[in-house]
Amino acid sequence: MLGFFKRDKNKIAKDGEDHTVDSKELLGEEVESTGREVKTKLHFPPGINVGQEERYYYQFLNNELPLLKENQISLSGIEVEKDEDDSVVVKAFIRNSLPKAIMFNEPVPLLLLGPDEQVLARKTFNLSVFGELPAESSLPWLFTFEKQFVKVEEIPQTDWKLAFELKKEKGPHALDLEESWEKSLADTDKEKLAELVKKMTPPKPGEVNFMGIQARLDKDGSLHTTLLIRNGSDKNVKLEQIPLIIEDASGECVAEGGFILDNFEVKANTSKPWTFIFPQSLLKKEKIDLSKWKAYPPKGA
Repeated sequence: MLGFFKRDKNKIAKDGEDHTVDSKELLGEEVESTGREVKTKLHFPPGINVGQEERYYYQFLNNELPLLKENQISLSGIEVEKDEDDSVVVKAFIRNSLPKAIMFNEPVPLLLLGPDEQVLARKTFNLSVFGELPAESSLPWLFTFEKQFVKVEEIPQTDWKLAFELKKEKGPHALDLEESWEKSLADTDKEKLAELVKKMTPPKPGEVNFMGIQARLDKDGSLHTTLLIRNGSDKNVKLEQIPLIIEDASGECVAEGGFILDNFEVKANTSKPWTFIFPQSLLKKEKIDLSKWKAYPPKGA
């Protein structure tokens, strides 16, 4: 840690940009605000011996930082470099404009962002290691993204910033329609599907499952099944192939087949309807009772 506070004597300015959030977004605490602006004071961790020249340097940089509004937490990039082992080391101020000391008791996910908000690196840090961050203070700190957390080959020396990765508030589970369905379905049918998705219990977080909504036998003897593909994940899911088994009211498997999908994606926290057609050659019995039915992938699929 002592090496961190050493500086390049040829540099007198910081290279990174700032990322500032309300303390409620990060700590979940409601704090009354007067709207005043805060000049944060330089702070070093207890027990760290910092040379006079380095202290002057960080004090100069701190004096150049913009004022914060009350009850904000900010990351202000100083410099970034890539080590011989391809890890990326970021020097930055972590700043607290609250009128009280704060403690990061939970791990904090951080992003290293480049031009156009490109994610250069992502890692979760234990910020409790430096103890309390005093009221209205700026702490210079070292953030190391090991190679496995770095997503690009080249790290820009300008137009970058260290940022908090905030959890987006999850909205209600919603309907996701493929463009072809959006164009072909009547508005009343879209409304019925949206209402159906709204009423159903959403899938568990991270779960992807199937729910049958319509099944019929066509004149040519094929079985048409329309399913809702339900994505409970907070990320979009791409599906290239879906193996399916269909059971009728008897509980017997009446059809089984695999379907190749072209660029098929179900958006995060949505359900997408899709129709799967089993030709007559894939049906396993002549008389099929569709008064009750279900669809599911084979075990291990």
